[in-house]
Amino acid sequence: MSLYGDAVRVLKEFPAPAPPDAPAAEAAGDPGRLRPTGFAGPAELAEEQEELRQAYLDHLAAHPDGLWKACGAGHLTASALVVDPARERVLLTLHRKLGMWLQMGGHCEPGDASLAAAGLREAVEESGIGGLRLLPGGPVRLDRHPIPAPCHWHFDVQYAALAPAGSVAAISEESLDLRWFGYDEVAGVADTSVVRLLAAARARLG
Repeated sequence: MSLYGDAVRVLKEFPAPAPPDAPAAEAAGDPGRLRPTGFAGPAELAEEQEELRQAYLDHLAAHPDGLWKACGAGHLTASALVVDPARERVLLTLHRKLGMWLQMGGHCEPGDASLAAAGLREAVEESGIGGLRLLPGGPVRLDRHPIPAPCHWHFDVQYAALAPAGSVAAISEESLDLRWFGYDEVAGVADTSVVRLLAAARARLG
């Protein structure tokens, strides 16, 4: 299967169910509208994820090159939040260009066999940790965000990965700093997208 085909499959299978107590009408929403990135309740977050899932699929349908940086309308990226073996901290990178604490991630490459492989590759490259293991079940979250022209949009497919025992992180040239943060520290250093990704990863961990 091509990387494009894998991306379509992953997005079609991506689960974004409404919470059990959310009314069906509230969960359905307006598929033509994307929510802002502020904090929201479970039903609103589920609605946002479903809207994004459809937006990603629409983007790929309209742009066969929508996985690649050269696509001027935007492109898919893959990232992974690295969780420590004790499941108490996450590893964030201080992005050299953006000056923000973020999860590991970046552009897909021709050698990536799948979106999951791209996310894992980026996590290993930027964390310096071998033996990372993606959480089962596919992506934990989607996040679309604007970037400077000529690319305009990143359609990020976000995974979570567990670090093996005894892991030692090593900073890459793409980062100004690399640091472990306790779950309760993340909101104080990172933006809402990372906070939401952490919440989704913790929910997947159970």
